[in-house]
Amino acid sequence: MYDVIVIGGGPAGLQAALTVGRMHRTVLLLDSGEYRNATVEHAHNLLTNDGRSPAELRRIGRTELAAYDTVVLRTGAVTTVAGEIGGFEVTTAQGVERAHRIVLATGMRDELPPVPGLAGQWGRRVAQCPFCHGHEFAGERIGILVDGEHGAMIERMLRPVVASAFLARPADVAAVTEVDGGLELELLRGGAERVAGVFTAATSTQRAPFAEQLGCGILPSGGVEIDPLGRTTVPGVYAGGDMAHLAVVPGPMVSLAAAIASGQLAGASAVRDAIMA
Repeated sequence: MYDVIVIGGGPAGLQAALTVGRMHRTVLLLDSGEYRNATVEHAHNLLTNDGRSPAELRRIGRTELAAYDTVVLRTGAVTTVAGEIGGFEVTTAQGVERAHRIVLATGMRDELPPVPGLAGQWGRRVAQCPFCHGHEFAGERIGILVDGEHGAMIERMLRPVVASAFLARPADVAAVTEVDGGLELELLRGGAERVAGVFTAATSTQRAPFAEQLGCGILPSGGVEIDPLGRTTVPGVYAGGDMAHLAVVPGPMVSLAAAIASGQLAGASAVRDAIMA
């Protein structure tokens, strides 16, 4: 019986496990090996690690966690989570693990607009966050394939950064092709636009079913509802990273720094609640 089981080995999960482990509580981190930013070559907007690859960040995090005697790291997918506070059961291919409390950090899955060639550049020359990827296109011409006002907002945000922007609806683009030094956007009306990179909007859904299995509240955005201390609506279940956010905001701040902060909060709350019980 662990004090806490953390499900998810991205930045939120690693930080949650570190926070619990530093208080000498037993914690098992279960990592499926699947990550939302798996295709991203360089992570940005993370102080002291700007430009480092997400894979390297995870490797460093796992190495740091290995120094704590009460932390166990295991690679493998979780199939089901059940139970209640003081007696949660987490089922994997290796068997059933038990814990007093659970931290969910399983992230989200992105579905891109159905434009041929767009998904193949995801995390490289196609992105959705100007804060994370805008600077890398400084002085270049970019494409913004987003419906409605959100596309105009991205264009306004990036005006001081890029040379110019081509705005279009995803439905107006027939294909995205890699060319020397950038991308070519083939338009349905004819012709093409050459850009260095593209910003678009993905539809995000929960990567894992565990919040639903446990009966956690889900917000209209598709995120798991948490309170200011990272608690879900189910006692003993906490959540961090881009899978969860407060009801008073429309969605999570999708960034490594925000994920790390929320993972720390979830881990600290799990420890605090245990001694207050």
